[in-house]
Order: sequence, then C-alpha cells, then structure tokens
Amino acid sequence: MTRKDQIGQIFRFALVGGVNTATFFGLYLLLHPWMPYFAAYSLAFALAMVGSFFMNTYFTYRTRPTWKKFLLFPLTNVTNYVIQSAGLYALVAWAGMDTRIAPLVAAVMAIPFTFLLSRKILVPGSRTAAAEAEQGQTTTSSTV
Repeated sequence: MTRKDQIGQIFRFALVGGVNTATFFGLYLLLHPWMPYFAAYSLAFALAMVGSFFMNTYFTYRTRPTWKKFLLFPLTNVTNYVIQSAGLYALVAWAGMDTRIAPLVAAVMAIPFTFLLSRKILVPGSRTAAAEAEQGQTTTSSTV
C-alpha cells in the first residue's frame, strides 16, 4: 500500500468517523430523555456501530462486507467501547462534565484505537501504517 493510499484511507476513516459520531451523538440525544444516560449511550453506540460497519467496508477500506466481518467487527469496537465507557464515566463522575457532552469527548479519545482495530478486521492481512513504515525503513537500510 502506497503512502498516498494510506493517507486516503485515513482521510476516509476520519470522514466516516465524523458521520458515525454525529449519528451516535444524535441517537444519544434522542434516547437520553427517555432512559438513563449510560443506557442511552450503550444503545446509541450499538446502533451507530452497524452503520459504521457498512460505511467502513464500502467507503473507507473498499472491501466487500461479509457475515464473518460483520460478526467480527464488534470486536474492533470492544476496545473502543471500553475506552469510551471509562472516559465517559470519568468525565461525568470525576470531572463533573455535562452528560450531554461527555460522550462526544470520550469518543474523540478512542479514535486512534478504532482505526487500527477496524483496519485489522476489515482488511485481513493488512498491517498498520507504523509497521509498514518500519518495514520500509528496515528494507531501505539493509539495501544501502
């Protein structure tokens, strides 16, 4: 994968992430008045994850969605969910942040982890950009 392809993939991931975050946050705000904030957060997260799967397979990684990938995709979000949940709790309980804003802040903190894990699941055999760059440096230094 060329550097240009990697940058395009990161750009598309960021775009999908923005759409997905807006979807998640909109769902959260719609659900929040009807249920406790953490239940609204969890349901909005699950619903947005389904949309994220399709946007990432078709647009970000330009791969075909399969049932196997669909069933594995939530694994990429487990880390994301744990980071966001811990962040949400800390921001609300310890920092006193408004429960309407805290999920958005927690989501931003989890972005790098989500990119690396979703790429690993949706593009089997892919390596992270850091590993590819390191491999490229090793190959270049060994040939000099």
